[in-house]
Amino acid sequence: QDFSRLRALCLSQGLLFEDATFPAHVSSIGPNLFPEDELQQIQWKRPTELQRNPYLIMDGVSRFDIIQGKIRSCWMLAALGSLTLHKKFLENVLPKDQGFRDDYAGIFHFRFWQYGDWVDVVIDDQLPFLNGNYLSVCPRTSNEFWPSLLEKAYAKLRGSYQNLHGGYLSDALVDLTGGVQVQFSLKDPPPDLEEILKAAYKSHSLMGCSTSGQLRRNTELRNGIVQGHAYTVTGAVKIPYKNGWKHIIRIWNPWGHGEWKGPWSDDSPEWDHVEPRFREALLRNKDDGEFWMSCKNFKEQFSWLCICNSTP
Repeated sequence: QDFSRLRALCLSQGLLFEDATFPAHVSSIGPNLFPEDELQQIQWKRPTELQRNPYLIMDGVSRFDIIQGKIRSCWMLAALGSLTLHKKFLENVLPKDQGFRDDYAGIFHFRFWQYGDWVDVVIDDQLPFLNGNYLSVCPRTSNEFWPSLLEKAYAKLRGSYQNLHGGYLSDALVDLTGGVQVQFSLKDPPPDLEEILKAAYKSHSLMGCSTSGQLRRNTELRNGIVQGHAYTVTGAVKIPYKNGWKHIIRIWNPWGHGEWKGPWSDDSPEWDHVEPRFREALLRNKDDGEFWMSCKNFKEQFSWLCICNSTP
């Protein structure tokens, strides 16, 4: 589908685009995602029906724009959270020639890497709702729609929303970058893991991690970590601490809330022993799903680390 040609056609006819190849229909959701009675209740709404003043992007793109919905698409959203930190990759995936202001015709497009090529995926902007709530990813700001529309394009690429319900973080990182990914088992981590993380962060690699828990997916432990879940690694630094140095890692939960409660978490006493300039630069004490932890705890709580870069 040619985005520019289709949009021009809709504008000339005064119509809003309706995508026959991924229609506002149960077939685009998938037959087994929800019980039959719930599938029949799904409604499709355009952002212009939901908000008087919708935007594709407001004040830039951030991981904090994203809140995971009913579908277990954390593997894709964790990769997307990492993508928001890297503008050169982001501009590839999210073309700038679209929005709700000029030339709006209910049509959008996003680009994903598939088998050695960037593929342009065209969608209409009808989004699925169940009982008045977003079926899947929910934007934190009510009139900002890039997370929901990008996820819809990825669902189309994958065949249905159902096909986003569980997947591999490593696949999503490659689909969003065309890069090369490497995985490390944290059950048997490399001895220089701290240096690997720090080097990857400095070289602007995308990073994610996941917890084990096939039988206990989406179960939150008392320490705040969710089992069978994917997270974004958003930082890795070495800071002066007491009389030495400490490696700490920053991690974000695609739920948009729910954080680690152990050492180096938002309210932990460890921060009292950190110089104010480092504390002010690093600590963001909000229930936004992002937290710091030590490398030791990171290896204990997570099972896999995935790093993706544009070159080997």
